[in-house]
Amino acid sequence: MKHIDTQPIVRQVNHDAVIESHVAPTSMSDRIAFAFVKLLRFFADTFFAKRYGHRAVVLETVAAVPGMVGGLWQHLKALRYMRDDEGWIRTLLDEAENERMHLMTFIEIAQPNRFERALIVAVQLVFYNFYFFLYLFAPRTAHRVVAYFEEEAVISYTAYLAEVDAGRHENVPAPQLAIDYWQLAQDARLRDVIIAVRADEAEHRDVNHGFVDALDAERA
Repeated sequence: MKHIDTQPIVRQVNHDAVIESHVAPTSMSDRIAFAFVKLLRFFADTFFAKRYGHRAVVLETVAAVPGMVGGLWQHLKALRYMRDDEGWIRTLLDEAENERMHLMTFIEIAQPNRFERALIVAVQLVFYNFYFFLYLFAPRTAHRVVAYFEEEAVISYTAYLAEVDAGRHENVPAPQLAIDYWQLAQDARLRDVIIAVRADEAEHRDVNHGFVDALDAERA
C-alpha cells in the first residue's frame, strides 16, 4: 500500500474516566442485549481463560466493528433526512478508529498465532454481518449491545491489570505504537497501556449508553 502523509493519530489518556459503572437492563431490548453480551463473555472466558493479551486481540476485532457500522448508517440517515447528524458520525468513527488502535497494540504485545489470526477473520466476518443488520433494524439494541460489551471490556482489563500487578503477566515495555498514540512516556510499560485502553472502553461504554438515552428521548 502506498504511504500517504497524514496527520498522526494521537489520543490522551482519560484518567478521570469512571471505571466501575453499570446500567441495569430495564426493557426487553436491554435484556436481550445484556444476555447476548454475557453469552459472548462466556465463550471468551472459556476459550481464553486468563490469556488476556490474546483475548484482547480477538475481542478488539469485534469491538472495532460497531463504530464503523454505526457511523455508516448515521451518515446515510443524515443524507436521507437532509439534516445534521449532531456529532454521531464523528463520535462513532472515532470509536472504530480507537478500537482498531487497541487491536494493533495488542497484536504487538500478544503476537497471535496462525489459528488466532484465522479466528480474527472468522469473527469479523460473522460479527460484521450480524451487527450491520442489527443496527439497520434495531439501532437502540445495537448501541446497548456495545455499551454492555464495553462494560465487560472494562472488567476484563481491570482483571488483566491485576494479573500484571501480581506478577503473573510480565509488565513488558509498551509498543512504540501505543506510546505515540496515547502520548505515553518513552519508558511506558504494559500496565500503562492497559490503563489507557480501559479508560477508552469506559468512555465508549458511557457514550453508547448515552446514545440509547438519546434514542429513547426521540421516541418519547
